[in-house]
Amino acid sequence: MTTTIPTTSPASNLNEPLHPKQETSSRLLSIDAYRGFVMLLMMAEILHLSGLAEKFPESSLCQWLKFHTTHVEWIGCSLHDLIQPSFSFLVGVSLAFSLLKRFSHQQNTTGILLHAAWRSLLLIGLGIFLRSLHREQTYFTFEDTLTQIGLGYFPLVLIGLARPYIAWISTALILIGYWALFALYPLPSEGFDMKTVGVPADWPHLLEGFEKHWDKNTNPAWAFDRWWLNIFPREQPFEYNRGGYATLSFIPTLATMLLGLIAGRWLANRSTTPSRMVGQLLVAALICGALGWLLGFLHLCPVVKRIWTPSWVLWSGGWCFFLLAVFHLSLDHLKWNRLFFPLVVIGANSIASYVMAETIAPWISENLTKHFGTKSFEILGDPFNPILLGAATLVCMWLILHWMYRNKVFVKI
Repeated sequence: MTTTIPTTSPASNLNEPLHPKQETSSRLLSIDAYRGFVMLLMMAEILHLSGLAEKFPESSLCQWLKFHTTHVEWIGCSLHDLIQPSFSFLVGVSLAFSLLKRFSHQQNTTGILLHAAWRSLLLIGLGIFLRSLHREQTYFTFEDTLTQIGLGYFPLVLIGLARPYIAWISTALILIGYWALFALYPLPSEGFDMKTVGVPADWPHLLEGFEKHWDKNTNPAWAFDRWWLNIFPREQPFEYNRGGYATLSFIPTLATMLLGLIAGRWLANRSTTPSRMVGQLLVAALICGALGWLLGFLHLCPVVKRIWTPSWVLWSGGWCFFLLAVFHLSLDHLKWNRLFFPLVVIGANSIASYVMAETIAPWISENLTKHFGTKSFEILGDPFNPILLGAATLVCMWLILHWMYRNKVFVKI
């Protein structure tokens, strides 16, 4: 639903973080800019930059662009892989400010929890709706960004209402418990045919030794989905997810959101100087990243985004803390607002940005080609046609978001 709000009106949703103890506070631009950066990475898929690697196989730059504009096959991390953890992390950051605002308005706990439950259902429903577009029937899936956040949002709020140390304890318990779930799950029997779960026997990313507990489509999250997803009406029975993604990833995703909640509480502490705050975020980035890397290096838990391993929570969490520090320094301290304004426009309407990228982006591209002709996007040669068309589409979407921003129209859930 769309709501028009004044710029001085405090917001208490996923998209509008606030300084605490202010009745009419301005938006925390660092969070909007960071969220805008994340959404831009997602929207920029329409540029098809990864296609340049096929056109110029000997170009190291094109190979680098391909790596960072696509998801890694299993172990590792690209820039593109940081989209979902960043978005989830920022949900936690924003919740810290939202709860402070609600308490300042003396909203009771019951009202907060009812609102959280409603928001969770909306996010799950929107995620399923977007995944069901262009299908013959509703496609019940729970591994995409919106449904994962929706599944974890209510427990996030519950923990957010508790004392601050509960967030730390909950994060640790989630990481340890989820690690144990995979580590204790029995491995496939000798001679198991991996093709039956959509994994070629010669797939180069199959793991060895203890790490085999986190192999693709032979883990407890996959087993859960073979039961859970087949409860719903489907075009055909669920056997496996081709990408290895799983519903249960919402549990460690909750840990990512809790890291964001912790960071948001730090930002809400206005007695902390900007330089000290940046230092605190950078130290957290170093500790989380180092722990995540160490777990992978010691072969105790591989860094896999597709099943959101505990080591992935820590590794990606380190990057989230680092990026938040960069944006906090740049906007909230150095006040480079104009430089980051294009990102703020996107981040201020992140839900709208997400939906536009999933729905109207192809329609915009089709009409650009229809009205301006295909030759308009061929001036740089065949390899760059998709990039020019994608760039024009991206500009059109940004102009729509800019109009919404200027007219104070924000889509929120």
